Amino acid sequence: MTRAFRILLPAAATLSFAAACSETPAEPAAITEGAWAVDPDASSLSYVSVKAGDVAEPNTFSTLSGSVSEAGEALIEIDLASLETGVDIRNERMRDIFFNVAENPTASVTATIDPAQFEALKVGESTSQDLGATLSVKGVEAPITAQVQVTRAGEDRVQVVSETPVIVYADALELTEGLATLRELAGLDEITPLVPVTFSITFER
Repeated sequence: MTRAFRILLPAAATLSFAAACSETPAEPAAITEGAWAVDPDASSLSYVSVKAGDVAEPNTFSTLSGSVSEAGEALIEIDLASLETGVDIRNERMRDIFFNVAENPTASVTATIDPAQFEALKVGESTSQDLGATLSVKGVEAPITAQVQVTRAGEDRVQVVSETPVIVYADALELTEGLATLRELAGLDEITPLVPVTFSITFER
């Protein structure tokens, strides 16, 4: 994915007029011809925590950022302070104790993709793919695999949505001690040490 076209002005004026007069719409720009950045207002990541065996609670990170380089190197950063659990005291415990956002303000997901795999997508078309990535939380990394649907929502807009939840294991990220602390503070017998994660991330050129 490279930056947008370099345009010679006289040629551009001629081509724009020809395209406007043509009955056949111009093809959208190739998906590799531009740098892409996360649209934070159109992106979110959520997970479901389970406590006491069968009590499920939705949680959402509302602030994401990131980009995809021209070489296909993708980075998504999750603002851990943007976590919303629906309960104020739980927000505080998750942010201050579990994630310790003062020292670990973000978590990240990194991946390398092949932009050529999406070249055939026209506006409105989608494709599915298994994507391998690395999740990093509090300096600890763990591999994950996500089944995603990629949609060319516009010439300069791509949406990536999880087709199935990504299961994240607390022990793989060395988070079991923090989970035990939360369990004790909440007076619970159990907090399930794995969570299903879903996401919808929109990129703009």
